[in-house]
Amino acid sequence: MSDFDLDLQTAEGELDDPETGGQVVLGVLDGETQPETWIDHVRRDNVLVLDVDGDLNELAAGFAREIRDLGGELMHFRGFLIVSPPGREIDADRIG
Repeated sequence: MSDFDLDLQTAEGELDDPETGGQVVLGVLDGETQPETWIDHVRRDNVLVLDVDGDLNELAAGFAREIRDLGGELMHFRGFLIVSPPGREIDADRIG
């Protein structure tokens, strides 16, 4: 057998840090929060779960198009607006 020198500390330092993704942010969509706040969350790779308190189309008008243009997704589900960042698909296969 050949001898070799394995330096685990050096090897560990060479590994890339795993991407953490983002957070799941719970909030209320009632017009009180500036649209740019929701857009910033999506840019930071966060998923939004927003309780819709009012007319969805009116409340989401300030950010929905920009999030879609960024590559994110929006889905209304049981009184909530789910917003995902680019690269995170909302899987709705199990709801009928």
